[in-house]
Parts: sequence; structure tokens; C-alpha cells
Amino acid sequence: MARKRNKETTCKTSLISTARPPLDKAKCDRVFEFFEKVLRHSKGALANEPFTLLPWQKYVLGELFGRLTPDGLRQYRSAYIELPKKNGKSTTLAGIALYMLVADNEPGSECYGAACDREQAGIIYREMASMVRASPALSKMLEVIDSRKTILYKAKNSFYRVLSADGFRAEGLNIHSLCFDELHSQRDRRLFDSLRYGGAARRQPLSISISTAGELNENALWWEQHCYAERCIADPTLDPSFFGCIYAADRKDDWTDPKIWAKANPSLGKTMTEESFAIDCREAQNSASKLNSFLRYRLNIPTTADVRWLSPEHWAACSSGPPEPLEGRDFWAGLDLGSTQDTTCFCAVFPDADGCYDIVPMFWLPAKNAEQAAQKTRVPLMQWAREGLLTLTEGSSTDYRKVKSDIEAFCSKHRCRRIAVDRWNATMLATELADIGLPISLFGQGYASMSSPTKHAHALVTDCKLRHGGHHLLSWQAGNCGYAEDDAGNKKLSKHKSISKIDGMVAMVMAIGVHMGESTKQVDLPEVDFF
Repeated sequence: MARKRNKETTCKTSLISTARPPLDKAKCDRVFEFFEKVLRHSKGALANEPFTLLPWQKYVLGELFGRLTPDGLRQYRSAYIELPKKNGKSTTLAGIALYMLVADNEPGSECYGAACDREQAGIIYREMASMVRASPALSKMLEVIDSRKTILYKAKNSFYRVLSADGFRAEGLNIHSLCFDELHSQRDRRLFDSLRYGGAARRQPLSISISTAGELNENALWWEQHCYAERCIADPTLDPSFFGCIYAADRKDDWTDPKIWAKANPSLGKTMTEESFAIDCREAQNSASKLNSFLRYRLNIPTTADVRWLSPEHWAACSSGPPEPLEGRDFWAGLDLGSTQDTTCFCAVFPDADGCYDIVPMFWLPAKNAEQAAQKTRVPLMQWAREGLLTLTEGSSTDYRKVKSDIEAFCSKHRCRRIAVDRWNATMLATELADIGLPISLFGQGYASMSSPTKHAHALVTDCKLRHGGHHLLSWQAGNCGYAEDDAGNKKLSKHKSISKIDGMVAMVMAIGVHMGESTKQVDLPEVDFF
């Protein structure tokens, strides 16, 4: 799960394209100097010592504060940072919060710390308060009010205040900075959602979520942010305003190897000793009950089975477009039908002589439900519709007449060899497509039908032999995909184990399967009784 950044640290973090401008050195030096010259550690062996930044902290601070847009404002407006425990997350977040309060040149700055409850939210506050008291410069500028968990900067009419899910009221917030601690502990998403747009009136607000890996739950808030961070890491153009940074071991790694400990823990040897790490590792080897805790809290691995189908990096590497015009070429397709909240997808695959596939998806969604679906999935469906990646059909259910018309127009420009349709979802549309002369095959959704094309599709992505052109809607669904596996090692895509919609990927796998000629059944559709 990690990518090598430099010799000192290994992490999964936003790719830096050679086409992007360099970091603003003055901005980087300003935040570095604030940490190292103004802040002091407040407890433990380092109490009253200057805050000497570690390489990973310099990297994060440099990106957050030194990566600028052409107009000179910060590029990143939100961030998700994930590390195992005892790597200095809370201390780093406290320092960032103090910088945003006193050194970001924002008059009337409203800075907030948030967490699942006041006790958790108070951890960052207490660290900040201790830093203020330990710093001669800050103690003269700021007033610490422990009874209200508030820090005032009266000269600039600014403040830092604690918020929590158990005592939150959303009215009147004009957020300049938000530090959301231990996102994996959040019981629901109401606080997060109510705060995420609180900085809309600010010039350059910054919202940072920081967490250790939680229990793997496809509906969990932290997992949603983790997956989104992975997608932005793999493809920075997806959301240039979002910064992702994840330090973790891979599930396949040898968790007893000290090199893996360092891979997941960029502060190893500084905020924790290798000796204590070795003791925890030996206990995990001897106790099944302690193994999950070691994997999760020490190596940042979720403690339930990871069912992610595709690596975001592998999928992003396949984002190039077709090498030549597709018009007139043979194609095979899969059709996955939706009705109200699901997308309907027709996915065509164009194999070439080198064993590569060009992928062309078409998506439809009922217009009446599109806004609700966008809010539920938290992806820009309306924007994708404006960009032509999604067709909105009239009404509250998918207009299959429009789907049929679009498929017919597509097939008039290319040579349709066969279209695979779920044999348990073969509706009137499949019959109508057969009636106009298109070759239709019924395609099962069980292991027998789906395993071979699922494995082949995975190999195509891994070997970079699939070209999807960077289609954002299909890429979102690729990132959602989970899979199921039986005792014999057969695999298939699983909507139940996926974190959101995967209709386009199911259609793509069926298209690859019908091209492979496996597990399909050609039928004379007009003679089939569908009802």
C-alpha cells in the first residue's frame, strides 16, 4: 500500500507531476520556521525542546502550504492523512492548527478542532494549549481558556475552538481551518458533512482529516475518505484541491520484517523505539487476539479482509486513450441495466492484435433522481453529465427507449460482434435490441460465468493492456469494486462487497467475457419468455 517517495520515507501520497510548478520555497520555509523556531514540545523526553521536523512532516507541511495555484493561494483545500499510532499525528495537527490561527495572515480566523466526542477533540486542544504555554512567543499572543477549550488571538479577532459530535450546533460557522482528529472513530457522518462546506466564504480554507486505519466497513466515513485519497494519489487530476497521504504496510507484506515497520511508520526511531516495536511484534506472533491490534495500530492495516479488486495506481496507469480511431472496428459489449438509483451502463471493448482492449462506456441515469444520487454517492454526477460522460433520461426511472436509441446509434458506427446481458435481468430492452438485428447473449452472474473474465480483466489492468481514456465515472466505479471468492479460488465482482456503484465495471467484465467466448449462451431472444 505504499509508494517510495525518497530514501527516508515510504508512503502513499499524491503524485507530483513534472509538469507542475515547484513548491514555493518561501511558503515552505515560513511554515518550517514556525514549527522549528516558535513551537516547542510540551511533554515527555522532548519537553521544552524545539520542534524538529521529521522528513515526513516536512513533506506534508510543504505540500499543504507550499503548493500554490497561479493566483498565489494554496492549492489544497482539504486533506486526508493516515498513519499508525505513535507517529506524532496529534502533535503535528496541533502545530498546523496553531499556524493557521496566528501565522496564516487571515483576519478574524475561525479555527476548529473536531472529533467523535469532546474528550477526543480535546486531545488536539490540550496539545495546542501546552505548546502555547511552552512557547515564549505564543504565550504572549494567545489566551488559553481551558474551561471552554478555546484559544483566543485577540489582536486579530481570531480563535480556536473545540467541536464534537455530542455537542455540535452548525449555525454561523465561518471556518478558516478545521482539524478533524481520528476520523475512524466517528460514529456517523453528520458532523463531518455539516462542517465540510463551512469555509466556503474564506479565500483559502483548509480542512484536514487525520486518522489511523479503522475497521474495514464499506459504509464507514474513514474508509470513504481513505478510498478517495487513494484515487487522488493515483490520479492527481481527479481533484487538484485534495491532498492524500497514507503511510501503511500492504496486507501481503511480511509484518515481522523491521523494514516493513519503517515503511508504515515514518517516525520509527524518533517517537517510538524499534525495541518496543519488536516486543509488540513478538506478542502478536504468539497471540491471535493481539495480531489484529498490531496490524491495525502499528502497521495501519484494516482489521477485516481487504476485498479491493483493483489497485488505483494500476487503473490510473491505463488512462491513456485509444491509439487509433475506433470507428469501423469490431467490438463486444456488456449491458448492465439499472432502474432508479443505479446507473445503466453499456460498455464496449475493442480488442486489438496485441491483446489490448480499448474501453468505451456509456452511462444513463434518471434525471429526476440524479441530484439525490449525487448527494448519496458524493461524486459530481451532474458535472459528469455536463461533460457528456453520463446521459440523464427523463423521469424517475431509466428511459430504456433512450438507451436503445443510443446503443443503436453506437452500433451503426462500429461492428457489433455480440452484446452480453445478465440472464436474470434480460428485459424488453434486450428483446428490442435483438429485434433490430443486434447479436445478444445471456450472461450469468455466478462464478461459473464471471470468474474467468474477472481474472482476465484484472490481468489486463495490472499489465496495462486496457485503455479507458481516463473516463471519470468509470474510474470512480473501478475504485469502488470489491470481489467475492469461493473455496476453489474463483472470483467475481460483488456489489455487496463494493463501497458504491460498480455497474460499469460489471458491464466491462461481461464484455470481456463474451469476447473470450466463455460462459455465454446464445439464444433466439424473441422466443424467450421474459415475464
